[in-house]
Amino acid sequence: MTLLDASQYDEEKARKRRNRIISFFCLILVAAFLLWWFRFWPEEHIVGRFFDALQKQDYNTAYAIWMHDPDWQKHAGEYPKYPFNEFYQDWGPGGEWGLIKTQKVNGASACPGGGSGVVVDVIVNDRAEHAQVWVEKSDHTLSYPPCELIFR
Repeated sequence: MTLLDASQYDEEKARKRRNRIISFFCLILVAAFLLWWFRFWPEEHIVGRFFDALQKQDYNTAYAIWMHDPDWQKHAGEYPKYPFNEFYQDWGPGGEWGLIKTQKVNGASACPGGGSGVVVDVIVNDRAEHAQVWVEKSDHTLSYPPCELIFR
């Protein structure tokens, strides 16, 4: 094949190819944006389940979510640092938040300087002060956050 035997330029085929390339890059951009936007969704979901259990006054389930151990009652002695009775004092009806009637996950963010978890902010009983819970990414246990963030 020589230069004079080259096939005719097909404008329709070139336009379709260009549109496929543009569509592919747009799809990549949208996927990257969605991954970034929902990057803390698993941690927000865990904290949402935790506060749902507290709202239902199901403190056993809430403690199981806190410790990420659904069978915690079979080996309750494994948690001497934060036993259930302390948990109940902190999160039960006599705790800082009282009886939880309404709750809404407000957002999540990492602490400045990084860390191995995420701070999830929750609006409890429409109070101005928000509850913040730390979710460890590696094992999905909950605890109190090492830093305090301001969410708007």
